[in-house]
Amino acid sequence: MKVSFQADAEFNQNIVRAVRRHVPAIDFQTARQAGFHCLDDQAVLAHAVCEGRILVSHDCRMMPGRFANFIATGTSAGVILISQDLPIMQAVEGLILIWEASEAEESVFLAPRPR
Repeated sequence: MKVSFQADAEFNQNIVRAVRRHVPAIDFQTARQAGFHCLDDQAVLAHAVCEGRILVSHDCRMMPGRFANFIATGTSAGVILISQDLPIMQAVEGLILIWEASEAEESVFLAPRPR
């Protein structure tokens, strides 16, 4: 089974729409669809775990620490951090590549690109 993605509340919806348009089979849920547009990061991470989804976020400043704290006491499918400076099509292509190459049982980790 392929990985599923969960966008956090501030994630660029143009990226979600473009991913879905290019590969309609990708399961990429928005924060609105999940009903957590007003939840804190710990609750969002917990929701992603319950749904078996990888959280996709632009929060490169705070999310790494919050994710580290979260997985210190549990498990997660992971977090993908995408800089808002990254061109949309590059983000879309990267997410599609991850989906095409991954099975749900695998962990996927992406490091930020050096500047």
